[in-house]
Amino acid sequence: MSPQRIFGLVLLGVGVLLLLLGIQAPEPVVETAREGAGATSPDRAMWYLVGGAAMALVGVALSLFGGNRRLDSR
Repeated sequence: MSPQRIFGLVLLGVGVLLLLLGIQAPEPVVETAREGAGATSPDRAMWYLVGGAAMALVGVALSLFGGNRRLDSR
């Protein structure tokens, strides 16, 4: 397996983890009560969702198309 595909799988795993963290963010009412306790803010949850989706897409692309391909040079 090529290093690009391995890196793609790692990015896919981290992207899915970030998506799950963004989805699991607390509700806004509970969030305001716990904001002082270090809970995830809505802005941070949005960045988790956006970053996780981007990383997952790049990870899928690298794992599918990131192999060692040689072009014939004749």
